Amino acid sequence: MADIEKFSAAVKEGYTFKGESFKIGGAVLDGKVVPGADVSIPLKTMNRHGLIAGATGTGKTKTLQMLSEGLSDASVPVLLMDIKGDLSGIAAAGTINDKIKDRCQQLNVNYTPAAYPAELLTLSNQKGTRLRATVSEFGPVLLSKILGLNDTQGGFVSMIFKFCDDTKLPLLDLKDFIKVLQYVSDEGKAELEKTYGKISTTSTGTILRKVIELQQQGADVFFGEKSFEVDDLLRIGDDGRGMISIVRVTDLQDRPKLFSTFMLQLLAELYATSPEEGDIDKPKLVLFIDEAHLIFQEASDALLQQIETIIKLVRSKGIGIFFCTQNPMDVPASVLAQLGLKVQHALRAFTAADRKVIKQTSENYPETEFYKTEDLITQLGIGEALVTMLNEKGIPTPLVHCMMAPPRSRMDILTDGEIDNIISHSKIAAKYNQVIDNKSAFEILTEKLNAAEEKAAEVKQQQEEEKEDKRPAAKEKGILDNPIVKSMTRTAGNQIVRSLLGVLGLGGSTRRRKSLF
Repeated sequence: MADIEKFSAAVKEGYTFKGESFKIGGAVLDGKVVPGADVSIPLKTMNRHGLIAGATGTGKTKTLQMLSEGLSDASVPVLLMDIKGDLSGIAAAGTINDKIKDRCQQLNVNYTPAAYPAELLTLSNQKGTRLRATVSEFGPVLLSKILGLNDTQGGFVSMIFKFCDDTKLPLLDLKDFIKVLQYVSDEGKAELEKTYGKISTTSTGTILRKVIELQQQGADVFFGEKSFEVDDLLRIGDDGRGMISIVRVTDLQDRPKLFSTFMLQLLAELYATSPEEGDIDKPKLVLFIDEAHLIFQEASDALLQQIETIIKLVRSKGIGIFFCTQNPMDVPASVLAQLGLKVQHALRAFTAADRKVIKQTSENYPETEFYKTEDLITQLGIGEALVTMLNEKGIPTPLVHCMMAPPRSRMDILTDGEIDNIISHSKIAAKYNQVIDNKSAFEILTEKLNAAEEKAAEVKQQQEEEKEDKRPAAKEKGILDNPIVKSMTRTAGNQIVRSLLGVLGLGGSTRRRKSLF
């Protein structure tokens, strides 16, 4: 009993906050929820980022869903990356069953089914509001990092962007960038080198191959107009709850390059456009990235460094980022160190490598006298997790075994009809789903090259016509100027003259020869 009282007092002290907070579950000791030992999360530190980890089927997605609901209820907008498709159910009310009843009874919470204000977004041709960005908005540095270019190739990309700025060639989509690459390595090479210096055809070839690789993952759909404005992620619903924007990326599991491209551009855009907020009572926006390993799977060192930098700086803008993944080791240590809230669901130990990961994971959590963390991680039930976070003073809270509260929205997917209904009532879908193809670098250079080809063809035809006109005179003159022809002409002329004189009886030399005999 003394241990329970001591435990309960430690939880109450560690998880009671002065500012606004919401309950996420109840503390568990020796397999039972301790009455009154509520686990809450302060809104003030939700911009300090977080990690939700655990093996498949342990309840990570439901935790992510429940946290999103709590933020929305507090008028905080949320952005969800829906990899598996089941997060879209947050837009529909849940249904109660015996398991939910039992859990709510243990946690002493009331269960009221609720649908949340949601916006469905897409990076591909799936149903939803289209997310796009232009090549120009990426800029040469970010684009070079996405393509995994070295310093020399990155410098050449910067040269291309400068050339396009100076010559008023808008870079909107990838076909614009490819057209400029082809132009500066062929017809426009002399023009570019005259102003910006020598270029290497090897570099242009490498960059082109990298762009084509990005295209093969579907990037053509993402790059273009109309660019998505991040302010549309910061909306509040008509009922005062934060809008939950759900990016449906169920078809991107095998295209990590496109997913990481989108995420990096989004984070960079949020950081660039959001003002400094300082110490605010609750975040302006919270992002939850499900299956976060897709961001880091093919990321280069330069790309990882860029992600780490943005994560460090974006929290001062009032923006929090939460990574959801099966293995906490999927997240680089440099990024993991920036995550203030950690929700660790169960891990499974099937191999020696699994046991090593579990031991490393347990060492990342605060020490506690109430649990043996390394063993408990493998014994957690579904919907249970080890939790620690930063309090309002930035100090880690005690590690606690927490039974998580259930989501109040649907823990399943939406039907096609429900998806159509949400999109039809969207206030931004019409704004972004219209097809726009403004005149840009591709069209301008194509017109320029076509005009040059037509001009060259006209000049060539004119030259051929002039040559044809001069050909007969030149032929005649050339024949007459020939020495052999001249000699033959003189001989024939002399012969004709002699024959005529003979006929007229004036061939004097002949008559003289005859008179001598």
